[in-house]
Amino acid sequence: MYAIVEIAGQQFKVNKDQKIYVHRQEGEAGDKLTFDRVYLIEDDQDVKVGMPVVSGASVDASIVSHVRGDKVLVFKKKRRKSYQKMTGHRQDFTQILIEGITV
Repeated sequence: MYAIVEIAGQQFKVNKDQKIYVHRQEGEAGDKLTFDRVYLIEDDQDVKVGMPVVSGASVDASIVSHVRGDKVLVFKKKRRKSYQKMTGHRQDFTQILIEGITV
């Protein structure tokens, strides 16, 4: 059984007991989350597709930890102008555990 759900503006294909990284969510480690924007649910042979969402469906999850991604370096240069600039960015992520998919 899997579902396609929208979490923080992005769509994810999730299964039960799967750990995924999503954009930073509010809450502490151990808190429960519920996502109700479920676009598709597949259960063995049955497929339910929403228009745009499946009514009454939700995905339950819990926060495992808050982490930061790898550093992304941004280098800017204008030739012959003696201009160089290097900056870095680290994105904040939340690791969540999918606990169940309800129809």
